[in-house]
Amino acid sequence: MPLVLIVDDVEALAEQYAYDLARVGGYETRIATGGRAALDAIASEPVDCMILDLEMPGVDGFEVLGVVKKRGLRIPIIVYTGTGSYDRCVRAVKLGAYSFIDKAEPMERVAREVENALERVRLEAEVASLKRGLDAESPLVGSSAAMKELKERIARAASVPSPVLIVGESGTGKELVARELHRLGPDPKRPFVAVNSAALPENLVESELFGHERGAFTGANRTHRGAFEVAAAGTLFLDEIGELPPAAQAKLLRVLEERRVTRVGGERAIKVDARVIAATHRDLEADIAAGRFRQDLYYRLNVHTLHVPPLHDHRSDIPDLVEALLAATCERFGVRRKRVAPDALEALMAHDWRRNNVRELRNAIERMVIATDADLIGAAQVPTEVRGDQPPRPAAAASRTLKELKAEAERQIVVAALERNEWNITQTARELGLADHASLLKIMRRHRLKRS
Repeated sequence: MPLVLIVDDVEALAEQYAYDLARVGGYETRIATGGRAALDAIASEPVDCMILDLEMPGVDGFEVLGVVKKRGLRIPIIVYTGTGSYDRCVRAVKLGAYSFIDKAEPMERVAREVENALERVRLEAEVASLKRGLDAESPLVGSSAAMKELKERIARAASVPSPVLIVGESGTGKELVARELHRLGPDPKRPFVAVNSAALPENLVESELFGHERGAFTGANRTHRGAFEVAAAGTLFLDEIGELPPAAQAKLLRVLEERRVTRVGGERAIKVDARVIAATHRDLEADIAAGRFRQDLYYRLNVHTLHVPPLHDHRSDIPDLVEALLAATCERFGVRRKRVAPDALEALMAHDWRRNNVRELRNAIERMVIATDADLIGAAQVPTEVRGDQPPRPAAAASRTLKELKAEAERQIVVAALERNEWNITQTARELGLADHASLLKIMRRHRLKRS
């Protein structure tokens, strides 16, 4: 429930205003009887909106606006005044106030103004999130059997509020899968909060996840909302969940079971509704056996498990990935749209990408874009470690079309799977995620594959 702070030096008026706003708008309200008290309040407790009187002794409303702006706090402030001074209200808006209202306004009008202010902050946060997303990896790309199966499983799990565990090698795009789950969920407009568990200092893990109260530890100068509270009724993505220390694992399990968090140094339990999606590249079952990960937390997280395939298991998607990554890279770098020559694409498809999967491919594309001013990127621009010891291709091979290269990649994948399964058609079809063995036989006929 959003918290609205009413700031007025007349205590009785502030209390009545807070009571009426809580009754009409359904908001949680607090009061501050002066500018100094208001600044102390926002330093000790997260405030979602402020209704501020300008005319106060000591620290007045203008000074409060100035301090809030200086601190970079994203609190929408609605100025209310009984003086009717239009010039002073305009000055307040220039200092960062969201809007101004008259103290005589009906409370229904005030509640709508608060709602509009909160919505504006939410939209600004969403726009900022979208801008950050421009630098993220390419969206889920690929039409291979493995990617089709993954997309189908995402669609089935998206509408269910239960926790999801995403497993896969580094660089396969686990966060993209989490964002797709959120996008296809019941309300994609709600927040998506991503936390990299491996990047959190051990002494700050609980503070970042669950929040802390002012004075909870040295340096805790103000109350801090943790990731669970920030995510609200949206999605909380916990990347590299296997890196969480034991104490944080125990507290996370309790939060998942009780749907409540208690900030570090606090006593009040706060209800949380965020859907939790976790991801890891580790073998959590092996970590459980070694005592590094809690078994009860593992079973609480893996209600739904999604396996993200490594790139070498769906090589036929490489041409589409290259095209998407190349377009995104050229746009981000502000350069003309480039093309990848067939010999360069063939070199990219021949690499196994086991070191860092799609992320490794993206980094290679970025280096290739930088390596030439020409519009056509050739094999010479492919990074040396990607080319490796690949022998030079004959001219006929270098001129193959994109369609031919994709067909060859599909053929290699199917042959490798058949050999792994000793040419058992049913087992191979199951491994490749095909509907039935007839689908595999159709592909084999297209490529004229027979066991010698």
